[in-house]
Amino acid sequence: MHGAGAIMADTTPDAAPVQSLHQRILGDIEQNIMTGRWPPGHKVPSEQLLAEEYGCSRMTVNKVLTQLARAGLVQRRRKIGSVVLPQKAQSAILEIYDIREEVKALDRPYSHRILQRSLRSSDKAERETLGLSPRQKVVSVTCLHFAGEAPFCLEERLINLAVVPEAEDETFVDMSPGPWLLGHVPWSAAEHRIAALGANEVAARHLHLAKGTPVLVVERQTWRLDQSVTHVRLTYPGESHALMARFTPLQG
Repeated sequence: MHGAGAIMADTTPDAAPVQSLHQRILGDIEQNIMTGRWPPGHKVPSEQLLAEEYGCSRMTVNKVLTQLARAGLVQRRRKIGSVVLPQKAQSAILEIYDIREEVKALDRPYSHRILQRSLRSSDKAERETLGLSPRQKVVSVTCLHFAGEAPFCLEERLINLAVVPEAEDETFVDMSPGPWLLGHVPWSAAEHRIAALGANEVAARHLHLAKGTPVLVVERQTWRLDQSVTHVRLTYPGESHALMARFTPLQG
């Protein structure tokens, strides 16, 4: 099997006609993208490597990559190569909302308070989450968002300084971390994980809840190409927050 994810052709007498090299390369790369084996931001092997892999000319590979770019599966950049693009054909899309706008939509005054901010070396779990190498540093921020006088959301965030070096000197006092990041770093992919849990000690204390009270926890990670930008854990009081998703039909 080729490194690009090729599927070996059936060579039995009753096998279907062998695909052209163009179709074979196109199918292999498309399968890697659509199955998630190559996630958004993944760098596609160079034309030269693919040509060597499949034993064909670079022109054949170039035509395949051009076709994939036209289909919106990859983006081609001079001197960088081709990278996988986020795919829009999803059954459900959770948008990244500004918490400030969520509060304003409730017709309540918004404010936020930075409870903790530190610049430090990442630990093992954080390196695994963000895909960091040893000794890489992160900015750790805990922020409490308010709707009027009431705590609305507890934000616990890690920022990858290798991707966002400007965060090293940012206090987030004037603007909370979420909108600040959206304004400074373009992201190419995001992943949400949602759970209904009991409030842990930290969340209970800051959200003025009894420990174990139902809360809605949204964990979100964003990437810029193949590098993690940030990981955030947002904890909302369960009785006062609902999550909405926008659905679009698959394009066939």
